[in-house]
Amino acid sequence: MSGPEMIITNAKVLTMDEDNPRAEAVALSGGRILAVGSREEVEALAGPGTRLLDAGGRTLLPGFVESHLHLVLGGNELSQLQLGGVHGFDDLARLFRDYAAKNPELPLLMAQGAAYEILDHPVTRQDLDQVIADRPIAMMAPDHHTVWANTAALKAAGILHGAAMPPGHVVVMGSDGTATGELLEFEAFSPVLALTGDLHLQLGIATGGEPDPWPDAAQRAKDKQKVAAGLAHCAMHGITSMVNMDGNRYTCVLLKEMEQEGRLTARVKVPFHFKPHMDLTELDRASAMAAEFQGEWVTSGFVKMFMDGVVDSRTAFMLHDYPGTTERGAPLFEAERFKDICTEIDRRGLQIAVHAIGDGAVRQTIDGYEAARLRNGPRDSRHRIEHIELIDRADVPRLGALGITASVQPPHPPGAMDFPMSTMDHVFHRHRWKDAYLTRTLAEHGAHLAFASDWPVTDVSVMRGIQAALTRKPYEGCQDERVGLMEVLKAYTAGGAWAAHMEGLTGKLRKGLAADLVLIDGDIESIPAEQVGRTGIALTVAGGRVTHDPSGMAGGAG
Repeated sequence: MSGPEMIITNAKVLTMDEDNPRAEAVALSGGRILAVGSREEVEALAGPGTRLLDAGGRTLLPGFVESHLHLVLGGNELSQLQLGGVHGFDDLARLFRDYAAKNPELPLLMAQGAAYEILDHPVTRQDLDQVIADRPIAMMAPDHHTVWANTAALKAAGILHGAAMPPGHVVVMGSDGTATGELLEFEAFSPVLALTGDLHLQLGIATGGEPDPWPDAAQRAKDKQKVAAGLAHCAMHGITSMVNMDGNRYTCVLLKEMEQEGRLTARVKVPFHFKPHMDLTELDRASAMAAEFQGEWVTSGFVKMFMDGVVDSRTAFMLHDYPGTTERGAPLFEAERFKDICTEIDRRGLQIAVHAIGDGAVRQTIDGYEAARLRNGPRDSRHRIEHIELIDRADVPRLGALGITASVQPPHPPGAMDFPMSTMDHVFHRHRWKDAYLTRTLAEHGAHLAFASDWPVTDVSVMRGIQAALTRKPYEGCQDERVGLMEVLKAYTAGGAWAAHMEGLTGKLRKGLAADLVLIDGDIESIPAEQVGRTGIALTVAGGRVTHDPSGMAGGAG
């Protein structure tokens, strides 16, 4: 074959490349971008074997970089009961009973997306016993930090009468000495999740450990099917690269096997999870993962930690009490020890990503990064803070000064997409709303932005995320925290690639970079912001391979 393998022409190309921001056509060859330019000059490269795709004036962008998701968990949950938008006992019971009837063999009937306010009172095991009493059932909150289980599930998991837990993880107990059914954080609800037989897929985020015994080929084949489901779901939304915020070496092995089998349709970066109980020597495992997985499709090289929980369950660590309470959460790491941990990770040349939601957690995380910089000297570390739902104003300029990436999720601010505004009154004092869910303010003070969904916490749809970023209304008396369309697109492409140390591979449409592209089903600069979320993806290409082609434009996904 002579000439490029594919040319996408007659497109509105937004390259995210400052040196060549707009073009009309892109040529692809050997998994790389061969040329970006005018329609005339790129089409002139066509040979007899070139597939010429007429984009019809649609917008062509670099493939989306999803900077924070949970691929394996999301893929696994696609087959579970979905409760997003469900309210009231009658609907809850009907859906659970229908799901139970269709799945008589499941050892645990697991549901996802149960709102904290799904009933008009806090959910108890007795509520779920009225739904189904003779089979174990449980439901996960959208934030994946709380599970509610019925009595049968608590008994089967061996925690009906409580269990010893590490700090921050709670089997909530009632006055009668038995569990209420509410389980806070991973260690508390992992015994229930273990009933599914899939707990080994969650060890990375739950304990930082590896499956023991190591899954055999048959189990790995089942697990890879779940990964494949997640990858296909992401390809539908134009995603070609992702930072998987859970996982372990086993996750990397699964992905590497899928790459070798020709089934890996996105570039995936996987962390080593460092937990509060671990000794610093455990970081040898992080360094080993970084050395073992450093290809173009499966990489590691960063350490993930949790500094706190979430606002809804008041486990996010705040500098001040939650409204109407004397609670303020607690950090999962002691401050001075966290500085030592950051220093050691940084010394090893690894990146750090910390889940920090409350302003106390954000400050302690910044302090840790600052200590590492002071002790080790400056380097191009690109350490990240994930979420930043509340930040003290004194800490805002510190992100830019320390080169910290703000990895934030446009779908998360209440009122922006699927989360109700009612959350704001419950967890933030009104005078602090101006410090909540900042985006523009962080960027104006020099923080790098990387956008994501945190799927399956929220819908993985990048187009819906773009709409949320563009249409989010300012909270009363607060600054408008939106950034412009080009800044939003950058945060979903080049910004995300840079934050993941992948800018030399993807994130821009530039000659020599990977042929990772997404064709929007329309002209994104002309679509009204409030309609962007309904705009489809016409084509997804990862490494030159078509991974999503709903209309058969390129002959179908390969």
